[in-house]
Amino acid sequence: MNKVAIIGSAGVPANYGGFETLAHQLVEEQSGDYELTVYCDGAAIKGEDRLKTYKGADLRYIPLPANGPLSTVYDAWSMIDALFYANTLLILGVSGCLFLPIIRLFFRGNIVVNIDGVEWRREKWGFVARNFIKISEYAAIKFADKIITDNKALQDLTEDRYGCKTTLIEYGSDHVKSIASIEGDCVKYPFLREPYAVKVCRIEPENNIETVLEAFSKVPFPLVLVGNWEVSEYAESLRNKYADCANLHLLDPIYNRVTIDMIRSNALVYIHGHSAGGTNPSLVEAMAFALPVLAFDVSFNRETTENQAKYFETAADLDFLMSNSELWIEDGLTMKNIANRRYTWKRITGLYEGLFLQESSTVKSQKQTKKTQTAAA
Repeated sequence: MNKVAIIGSAGVPANYGGFETLAHQLVEEQSGDYELTVYCDGAAIKGEDRLKTYKGADLRYIPLPANGPLSTVYDAWSMIDALFYANTLLILGVSGCLFLPIIRLFFRGNIVVNIDGVEWRREKWGFVARNFIKISEYAAIKFADKIITDNKALQDLTEDRYGCKTTLIEYGSDHVKSIASIEGDCVKYPFLREPYAVKVCRIEPENNIETVLEAFSKVPFPLVLVGNWEVSEYAESLRNKYADCANLHLLDPIYNRVTIDMIRSNALVYIHGHSAGGTNPSLVEAMAFALPVLAFDVSFNRETTENQAKYFETAADLDFLMSNSELWIEDGLTMKNIANRRYTWKRITGLYEGLFLQESSTVKSQKQTKKTQTAAA
């Protein structure tokens, strides 16, 4: 039986994170035609939280953090360990792909890489980090059997840049649940008592945080923005700048799935400022909640929403949209229909399974060489 190693996530069961949710759903939906092993963040998961198996998948722990500066070593360590038993490596992100040329010397199985978004474009990376990511992405393209892109615009960009073929597999959203608020929720989060907009994201320049905050500071409409406000000087400066705006509710990260789903599903509209990446999980999850979407105007977001959302580029654009809600108030059902058609985990995991059961190009080449040699003999 084919043995698949999932590398590059923090592990399962997932609490948050796009790749973690993907790994979780691959375990949940596995068909039984292959065996799964998921590599997990041994630095964060300790004691009783360390499961040996989860719903039929084996869990292996690497004693390093899955995210941050050591993520490259975490991924490389996972790959080396998987060499001893796996037929297929599913690598999520390019962080550790710099080591693929070495891995290829010892591994003749199927290597599948989900390259995520255009990570090297993010402003937070300096010259060295940006070029490291570019080189890792190139190594993924050159040494993997299959490259996954999760957005048609990202697929076109990648294929034009490298002259390669990629496989389009998007992201699921039907794991989210609409949850009605109760009195206790309203006491803790008073904004639940009135209509509000919501945005959930990392507090980074590419997510156009300042554009969104500037727009809502000028309109009398509540905005709930959940993000990691304490991780950078950029984030802290923005929080301090807009701290006195009574309609802005700037919340720290919420990792409890029930709570974050409750806050999102009771909103009136979703604000999506992401300008980098492919199919952003937070966007398709908002669509699954049947929320109207006001999205930053880039090709990734237009592709995800099939040009059926409303789009902005400046704070003035967003201010205008919020002041004219009749333009988008009925868009939620359209977003929901797109999500139901395209962003279901049954569909997404089925596409991944197809790649798991394919032979690697290396193995195919070896078989073809043997056939040629036999025929010649």
